[in-house]
Amino acid sequence: MPIPARLRGFRPSRLSPKVLRTEVLGGLVVALALIPEAISFSIIAGVDPAIGLFASFTMAVTIAVVGGRPAMISAATGAVALVIAPLNREHGFGYMVAAVILAGAFQIVLGALGVGKLLRFVPRSVMVGFVNSLAILVFMAQVPELRHVPWAVYPLLAAGLALMVLLPRITSAVPAPLVSIVILTVITVAAGIAVPTVGDKGALPSSLPVPGLPDVPFTLGTLTTVAPYAFAMALVGLMESLMTAKLVDEITDTRSSKTRESVGQGIANIVTGFFGGMGGCAMIGQTMINVKVSGARTRLSTFLAGVFLMVLCIVFGPVVSDIPMAALVAVMIMVCFATFDWHSLAPKTLKRMPAGEITVMVVTVTCVVATHNLAVGVVAGSVTAMVIFAKRVARLADVTAVTDPDGSQVVYAVSGQLFFASSNELVGRFDYAGDPGKVVIDLSAAHIWDASSVAALDAIEHRYAQRGKTVEITGLNGPSASLHKTLSGELAATG
Repeated sequence: MPIPARLRGFRPSRLSPKVLRTEVLGGLVVALALIPEAISFSIIAGVDPAIGLFASFTMAVTIAVVGGRPAMISAATGAVALVIAPLNREHGFGYMVAAVILAGAFQIVLGALGVGKLLRFVPRSVMVGFVNSLAILVFMAQVPELRHVPWAVYPLLAAGLALMVLLPRITSAVPAPLVSIVILTVITVAAGIAVPTVGDKGALPSSLPVPGLPDVPFTLGTLTTVAPYAFAMALVGLMESLMTAKLVDEITDTRSSKTRESVGQGIANIVTGFFGGMGGCAMIGQTMINVKVSGARTRLSTFLAGVFLMVLCIVFGPVVSDIPMAALVAVMIMVCFATFDWHSLAPKTLKRMPAGEITVMVVTVTCVVATHNLAVGVVAGSVTAMVIFAKRVARLADVTAVTDPDGSQVVYAVSGQLFFASSNELVGRFDYAGDPGKVVIDLSAAHIWDASSVAALDAIEHRYAQRGKTVEITGLNGPSASLHKTLSGELAATG
């Protein structure tokens, strides 16, 4: 019996014990790392820690089935928490849940409209900046856990890092982060070392979430209140998820459906909202643990990460509460180093890289670190890249003039791409007073892209006409001729 397409990711290409062990252990490591993260994001959103843990559970389990990128982890995130925190603070928990459900609906619509295709316009330099800034943010998030803490935290941290660096050289049968967490927990409990633990972050839930409707009046007023927050959450969540999916595609050398991922994120948020969760999106830090550190590749690891999260909280809550935060901080620091693109900062790379590419990367990193919002950095970096590209292409447009020997006409050969940036200077490249009575503008080596270029050509003709001279435009390719025919004379060009 053939396996349904939506479930194929659960079955590795080779159903071997080694692959299954990798997926299971990868999901377990992610679940352990998710607990303090989800609790921290709950605090940011101003809700009970259990709300963030429930959201991480429902997001991971749902996206494992309906998402487009196998092995990617979705859960409660800081980016989403920052967006919806003001709504929860000003209007209450019910409105926040309603916003999560509406954000999911927005994501489904945006996904169906093909928002994932916009990733084609994100340059590589923005991707590098996105990855590097994310590594910086993840590291910065660990710093508070290392301030004003007992001295024992630091040797535990060093031991955890050493274990994760040295163990893979001996064996890769078990993920090094999991071994590190277990060993450090055993040491602290057995020796009675007093250090901050997971339990200090907040109480873990003792039962599964129960579905229900948000406690809000179902009126137009409620809709107008939550809609702006929901739309912002939908955009931030999709951007972070799609960028993470693209990064995982590159790491695993595979392709994934960005449309399905967008719709899947929406479905996962709707499910999460009906279970009273705070919503979420893809988590690049946990995804890197799963994909890059643990080596997981299928939906099974994502599904089990959510299942293990609830099992750990409900069944093994007292044990999980004893895990020292130093162990989890060590894991996240290793993720930072594995995520950061060190090659992008190598002197040899910087010498060869165009200045514009470096500028785009720096703008992306600066905006993300300054705002703690990955979406802001990606937008700022992409806009910067477009401006630099427009200026670069605009310089490629050129005009050369050749006058016939008898002086009866002059031929202007225009080459390059004509659009708003290059066509603005086009009008000033002609000798309106000195040219003969007939002027030919040869565009066989050019292409017209927009209305600005047509308006510029109209302005040139108008200026010659004012002096009693005629202009003939030749050499237009098919698309350029069609655009020129449609708009010429309709743009009120004047000289």
